[in-house]
Amino acid sequence: MSLLESGEMYLETILVLSQKKNHVRSIDVAEEMSFSKPSVSRAMGILKKGGYIEIDSLGHITLTDSGRKAAERIYERHRILSEILIRLGVDEKTATEDACKMEHYISDMSFAAIKEHLRTHPKGTM
Repeated sequence: MSLLESGEMYLETILVLSQKKNHVRSIDVAEEMSFSKPSVSRAMGILKKGGYIEIDSLGHITLTDSGRKAAERIYERHRILSEILIRLGVDEKTATEDACKMEHYISDMSFAAIKEHLRTHPKGTM
């Protein structure tokens, strides 16, 4: 199953929440994303069917290996794109919002070039 932008957003949110909390539930995802409980429930069913998450009998959501890999990939893009935009002078709020949009569409080649640029140009230089 190929992930759409919305699926990537859900996985990224689960990853971020799991770094803050011992257990992530659908209600946590709904609150974090400001989505309705039924929408999140439907999405969790799709992600579970796709093998990206597991949900235990208490409703705790865990990323599978493939879910974690996808979530970490998209979250890395989010962090790095935010950083580059901030370095370019964009305010943090706007940079974060724009990175959230860009992270789903940037090619692997362009993203690799951005990562390499950041690696070879320390903070403060562009």
